[in-house]
Amino acid sequence: MDQKPVNLTAALHSFEDVYDPRIVARVNDYDVRIAHARGEHVWHVHAETDEFFLVLDGQFDVAVRDEDGRESTVSLHQGDVFVVPRGTEHKPSSPGGSILMFEPTQTSTTGDWHEGDIPAHVHTTKGTQL
Repeated sequence: MDQKPVNLTAALHSFEDVYDPRIVARVNDYDVRIAHARGEHVWHVHAETDEFFLVLDGQFDVAVRDEDGRESTVSLHQGDVFVVPRGTEHKPSSPGGSILMFEPTQTSTTGDWHEGDIPAHVHTTKGTQL
C-alpha cells in the first residue's frame, strides 16, 4: 500500500481530460476521485449510491430531476459540497472547474442508466488510477 500523501493541485495538473476522473485515494470500499469539468455531462442516475461532489476550483452545476420530472439546478463554487441522493436523475455541467468525488469503487461515471448519447468529451469509466 502506498503511504505517500497526494497533492491535489499537482494531481490536477498531471492530466487535462475533462469528465475522466482519476482515483487519488481509497477509503474502505470508496474511491476518492478528482476530475476536470467543462461543458455538459449526460443525464444519468446511480440507483444504489449517493454521489458526493466537492468543488476544488471554478464552477460546477448539477441539474436534478424530481420524481415528477421537474428540473432544478444547483450552482456550486470553490469549497461547496453537494450530494446527489441515490436514484436521483442528474446532469452535471461546468463553464470550467475541478471537482472531488467520493463514491463506491466501481461506480460508473455515466451511472446505471443514462439518457441519450454520451458526448465525446465525457468518458464512461470507473475511474483511472492517478
